[in-house]
Amino acid sequence: MLEQLFAPWVQALGLQAWAVQPPEIVLRLPVQADTVHGGGVVCGQTLMAAADTAMVLAISAQLGQFQPMTTVQLNSSFLRPVPANTSHLDVTATVLRPGRQIVFGRIDITLPDGKLAMQATTTYAML
Repeated sequence: MLEQLFAPWVQALGLQAWAVQPPEIVLRLPVQADTVHGGGVVCGQTLMAAADTAMVLAISAQLGQFQPMTTVQLNSSFLRPVPANTSHLDVTATVLRPGRQIVFGRIDITLPDGKLAMQATTTYAML
């Protein structure tokens, strides 16, 4: 689905499906030089894009197929910086409450050592 549904700049993030077990999906996000800002850490926009992408895939896995949807709310908390020399991040998206019209979810982005770098909650409207 990554190649079929998402814009080329999202595909350029290099996300890879690591585990799919509805209601949860784990993606691996490689840390690339073009996602690091002047402060030497991965920029928040990269993490938010990865979180949003992971949740679309988690919802699709829960449904058994892609259904058009739109992000209503994505509330992100950045808990620690991700240094440029980090190899990858794990992006775990969990569907908390699936509904016919509204879906709620949570995304955890962790460093290779398991420490939480970002946590987000989301709301999606099914179209």
